[in-house]
Order: sequence, then structure tokens, then C-alpha cells
Amino acid sequence: MSSLLKVDSEIKTKVDAFRERITAEAEDLVANFFPKKLLELDHFLKDPSINISELKEIHSEINLTVPDPILISNLHDGLEGQNAKKRKLEDGGEDAMVTGTKVFVMPGGMMKCNGNLVELIEKVKPEIRTLIEKCNTVKMWVQLLIPRIEDGNNFGVSIQEETVAELRTVEGEAASYLDQISRYYITRAKLVSKIAKYPHVEDYRRTVTEIDEKEYISLKIIVSELRNQYVTLHDMILKNIEKIKRPRSSNTDALY
Repeated sequence: MSSLLKVDSEIKTKVDAFRERITAEAEDLVANFFPKKLLELDHFLKDPSINISELKEIHSEINLTVPDPILISNLHDGLEGQNAKKRKLEDGGEDAMVTGTKVFVMPGGMMKCNGNLVELIEKVKPEIRTLIEKCNTVKMWVQLLIPRIEDGNNFGVSIQEETVAELRTVEGEAASYLDQISRYYITRAKLVSKIAKYPHVEDYRRTVTEIDEKEYISLKIIVSELRNQYVTLHDMILKNIEKIKRPRSSNTDALY
């Protein structure tokens, strides 16, 4: 069958070397890296920095002072109320006069992020990236073990495909964790901008503390999910390692 397609011998040698490298790396990941990493993450879940019971400790001060109110009268001397009302309507009505404060520069300099959460995020993000990279390696290894398509005797192949699907799902979930962190920063930035524009509205300030607390809880859940995914993948591959590496039994295996 190989004679139907001519492959350069040098390229074939390099491809075979790549397959051997992926195989050795993936088998080491499943046998050693995955169990070590799940134990590390389990230990991390017991760290005091991720087990703060009083969420007020992770709040960040918003150093935007509330300016003194400025009273502006829309009535000129000698102008009757009826004429003033007419002018308001011509200008766009009362709602059109309600505008926020124009912000050219922050009074206290740059508005800082929540330092406690940034520190925790910088610890969690490398763990997410590591899971994505290692899953990609193991997925490639399993895909390279899938034999050519034949009729019958495909039970082992279905196990390989199920394993690949699980690895792909874990990759996607881990990538969504990174998106969640990005969305947190964007949402918080928009709220802080609102506070700068509408410093008298307390609800915006309360909302910032709420999303900070929500992100802290989400980060702990993410770490827990990362640990669980390592446990699941390690267990699933070990239980089915024989079918994953040898998806089809030979004819001699079927004899008495």
C-alpha cells in the first residue's frame, strides 16, 4: 500500500522521530506529570490565599473622591418660569440635561487593579496554559495511535475517539477560563469608568466590589476544576490504556 504514495525517505525518518518523541512525552505526561500536577493543585486549594472566608479582605479601595455638588441655575434674571420650561424643551427636555462629569485625568493618578486578585490570577493563568498544552500533546499521541479505517473490530478505535473527544473538551473548557479572566478585567474597567463619570452613584462602587468577590470565588472554582480534569484524564487513560495503545486485537488473539 505504501507504494501507492512515494514519500521521501529523509522526511519519513523525521516524521517517525517526531512520532516517537510525541509518544515518549505523552506517556510520561499520563504516567507521571498528571498525578503530580493534581497533587500540586490539591495542595494549592488548601493555601490561605484562596481560602479567605471574609471576602471584605479582598476588596480594593477606589480612590475616586466625590466632588462637591455644583448648583447651576437654568433661570436668568427676569426670565419667567414658562419661558425657562420652553427653553428646556427646545434643548431636548430635562433628560437631555442629565450628563456625567467629563473626565480628562484621574485625580489620584492611574486607577489601580485589585492587587489581591491580580496576584491570584497570575498564579492561576500558568496552570490553565499548562493544562491546554499538555492536553494537546496527549491528544496528538492518541490520534497517531488510531489505525487505518476498516470494517469491524472497531471497539478499541471507539475508545480512542472517546478519549480524543474528552481531551478536546478539556482544552475548550480551559480556554474558556482565560476568556473569563479577560471579561472580568473589561467589566471592571467599564465600571470604574462609570464611577469616574458618575462619582455620586454608590451602586457603581458596590458593583465593583461584587464582581471582585465573584471573580475570587470563580478563581477557586477554576483551580478545583483544573485538579479534577487532571484526575479524570489520568484515570480514564490508565483504565483504557490497553485499548488505546492496541485498539485492534490480532487474529491470533481470537484463537483458543
